[in-house]
Amino acid sequence: MRPILMKGHERPLTFLKYNRDGDLLFSCAKDHTPTVWFADNGERLGTYRGHNGAVWTCDVSRDSTRLITGSADQTVKLWNVQKGTQLYTFNFGSPARSVEFAIGDKLAVITTDPFMELTSAIHVKRIAGDPTEQTEESVLVIKGPQGRINRAVWGPLNRTIISAGEDAVIRIWDSETGKLLKESDKESGHKKTITSLTKAADGSHFLSGSLDKSAKLWDTRTLTLIKTYSTERPVNAVAMSPLLDHVVLGGGQDASAVTTTDHRAGKFEAKFYDKILQEEIGGVKGHFGPINALAFNPDGKSFSSGGEDGYVRLHHFDPDYFNIKI
Repeated sequence: MRPILMKGHERPLTFLKYNRDGDLLFSCAKDHTPTVWFADNGERLGTYRGHNGAVWTCDVSRDSTRLITGSADQTVKLWNVQKGTQLYTFNFGSPARSVEFAIGDKLAVITTDPFMELTSAIHVKRIAGDPTEQTEESVLVIKGPQGRINRAVWGPLNRTIISAGEDAVIRIWDSETGKLLKESDKESGHKKTITSLTKAADGSHFLSGSLDKSAKLWDTRTLTLIKTYSTERPVNAVAMSPLLDHVVLGGGQDASAVTTTDHRAGKFEAKFYDKILQEEIGGVKGHFGPINALAFNPDGKSFSSGGEDGYVRLHHFDPDYFNIKI
């Protein structure tokens, strides 16, 4: 499995996202410029210029016409994917950390960081079909959790919002009323900041990664803990194969400690685990710094990782990957 090295960012990667068809890969980094690549050969298609802060997150609509990005410049922008033009800018009083389109692309959930006297918040915005009719107003704003909310995603049928962040608690909110429905159990839950959260293709379960050196698999409706995957380093990014029962964890030590260790000892590999048996089945090395972002192609035949080193590595699996037996 030879990786394709995609060098288009000057700063560490923060987020990777495939479109639904799996032919485009969107990457966000701390260099202000989200980039879109061909997902088969890693060719760079174009960039989305307009942010003037690190871009933390992005999402792409089901029909691949709209891109939404959240940035440390305290804005969330909507873009035309094909032309690279800005369609609309939502302004906030604090950095935008996470964005996700709802099923149907008529709503988006956005999380903003604590900043000055503002607390962290989850905002739900209505996304207009016609960009000229787009408005700034929020359908719902949820405040409450202490510390940063690193990720918020939609639950089944857009009825709930699942959030996770610095206080290590996963919460499920009612997306109509903003009422808190469930919280993860202190005993079985994470012990440190939750860095990442990704849903299964069918939305029935989701995976969270944390600085407590583990990833956990949860039932979306009941918030029951199903599995725990333990590793020997903080987990910055998690991904789940849509095809096989594999989960991938990426991480490494804190960015400030990177230069003190050999890259072979830095544990900067993407680790594959059997989803059911919780056993490690392999690793993909390559990055010269912690892995900050992971994404699986929707067809399950390739995956990409983005690192602190500014590279995106695109891996197309060899045929023998699909026959791994434990």
